Amino acid sequence: MNIDISTTLPMTEARKRIFKIADEVQKQGRYYTITERGKPKMVLISAREFESLLETIEALRDLPDLKRDMEEVDSDIDSGAYKNYTALESILFKEGFLVNDKGKIKYGLSNSLKKEGGKRTRKNSKRRKV
Repeated sequence: MNIDISTTLPMTEARKRIFKIADEVQKQGRYYTITERGKPKMVLISAREFESLLETIEALRDLPDLKRDMEEVDSDIDSGAYKNYTALESILFKEGFLVNDKGKIKYGLSNSLKKEGGKRTRKNSKRRKV
């Protein structure tokens, strides 16, 4: 683990500067290492960066051959073999994830609903007695 001395703080100092640190970690790739008794105790990163790390871990777990596959794609791009790939839409259609809908009916809002106006409620000047 490479620790950047400029973003490493003892816990007591971090407590004093927590709001400034919270703003700083919003910058891309910025994090703070918080130490206790001189040893790294935790790392503060932005919520966005944390989500990105979780997504990366999940992708690596779900796709164990990802690195090999990426190298294969890079090789195919260099050789021009990628031009023979099946289109994603074709695969999704074949697997039933897409429907080839060429119907004449178009769905959406009618023109009368798009226009402003129409009936509006009026404020009742007389109160109803119960």
